Amino acid sequence: MGKRKRIAAERIKEARKNVSFAKLRNVPSSPRKMRLVADMVRGVEVNKALGLLHFSTKHASADIEKLLRSAIANWEQKNGRKAEAGELYIETITVDPAPMLKRLRPAPQGRGYRIRKRSNHLTLVVNTINKQDA
Repeated sequence: MGKRKRIAAERIKEARKNVSFAKLRNVPSSPRKMRLVADMVRGVEVNKALGLLHFSTKHASADIEKLLRSAIANWEQKNGRKAEAGELYIETITVDPAPMLKRLRPAPQGRGYRIRKRSNHLTLVVNTINKQDA
């Protein structure tokens, strides 16, 4: 690795030390369906978001709830203490497309219709609420 690349990698590593996040990769649901739930909890306080996700009827909400609990645990591990009520919020949540499984379905007159089984990657970042700024 060259010097410039190493310096950039160390800078990224230092920036990540202050950020608590969790990733969920290759979730077998379409990104469009997952974004509906992600938009519902983006920027919301963590305990309220857990309540929204737990009682949501969307299938994707279970995956995001599990990821949010993981991000909270990561924050607690980094800071060495339990998160208090009203302390954390969801800073960013991104849903990116993952590789598609492409299948063919038999169709009339010797044709084949394409089926695209979509999947997605989720990244969730939690941060503390600054009471002084508000």
